[in-house]
Amino acid sequence: MQITTVSDFRKDIKTYLDKVVKNFETLIINRGKDSGIVIMSLEEYNSLMATNHELSSRKNELRLDSAIEKLKSGSGIDKDLIEE
Repeated sequence: MQITTVSDFRKDIKTYLDKVVKNFETLIINRGKDSGIVIMSLEEYNSLMATNHELSSRKNELRLDSAIEKLKSGSGIDKDLIEE
C-alpha cells in the first residue's frame, strides 16, 4: 500500500497509476482528517468483487469452507501449499 497527498499525486499521476497497475499496489490519496481516496487496479477490484460475491451468502461461504477442508484433508494436493 502506498500513501500520498493530492498535490503529490497531481505532480506525478502517471508514475502513481503505473505502480498501481504493474505492482498490484493500492494507492491511498490522503485528503485531510479522516478523508481519502483509494485507487486500485481493475484486476484487483474484480478479484475483490468476485470474493465478495462468493461470500455474499452463508450457503456459498459454507460451500467454499467445505471445499477447502476437503483439499486439506487430502485429495492428493500438498497441504502445505494451501493457504489458511
